[in-house]
Amino acid sequence: MRCLFPATDHSDQRAAAHDRDWSLDELAEAYAYPEQDQPWLRANMVSTLDGAAQHDGRSEPISSATDMRIFGTLRGLADVIVVGAQTVRMEGYRPARARDAFAERREAAGQGPAAVIAVVSASLDLDFSLPLFTGPLVPTLVLTGAAAPHDRIRTAEKAGAEVIVAGDGPGVEPGRAVRALAARGLVRILTEGGPRLLGQFVAAGVLDELCLTVSPMLTAGDAQRIAGGPALDLPERFALASVLEEAGFLFTRYRRV
Repeated sequence: MRCLFPATDHSDQRAAAHDRDWSLDELAEAYAYPEQDQPWLRANMVSTLDGAAQHDGRSEPISSATDMRIFGTLRGLADVIVVGAQTVRMEGYRPARARDAFAERREAAGQGPAAVIAVVSASLDLDFSLPLFTGPLVPTLVLTGAAAPHDRIRTAEKAGAEVIVAGDGPGVEPGRAVRALAARGLVRILTEGGPRLLGQFVAAGVLDELCLTVSPMLTAGDAQRIAGGPALDLPERFALASVLEEAGFLFTRYRRV
């Protein structure tokens, strides 16, 4: 893997970074969160050249081994991972696990051994017998609206999940969800989708950073884009922060201007 942007003035560093595997420490430094007390919402997504975020309903077929290492690194840096209920069902989500490679870094940052998973669901139509709810290192959070079925809230709580109401209606209000997580000390926020959830964060203007892997593949078909849902009145501009490349895959990072 090599760094295409930003450029460095040190040619020996450029040569060292060319066509080699990066250590997890190097990846962690490259993707470190800003040093601030305010919440920072980062999204991590993958897209083909023709804009597909999935193939046959899953992201794995358009990913790569290095993409998965970055995926794991972003999880290793996060306080909380926010994910939509449909993605939990389609991707077979499991609890985040503690990894020795990130233990010292997490301890120094005052983090727990693994990121909390926070599932966004209006209906709470979830299988609470899954390991995501029955066997996490830290209790899974469920973000929902005030109109969520009370019997499903009780089922979630009996399964060990903490239910957070982050909306006055049937769904979750993105800004309120971010504030609720930050109030629990979860300020390094990562969302992995799906596209509908990311679209809601974008429309609400609360997304700070997008880590987008551009996969050198074409799929055609009618797969979702990385973000769907309500459109902005005007496109919002993000600035390129970094680009890594390996085997035709581009690992880009954009931040709000």
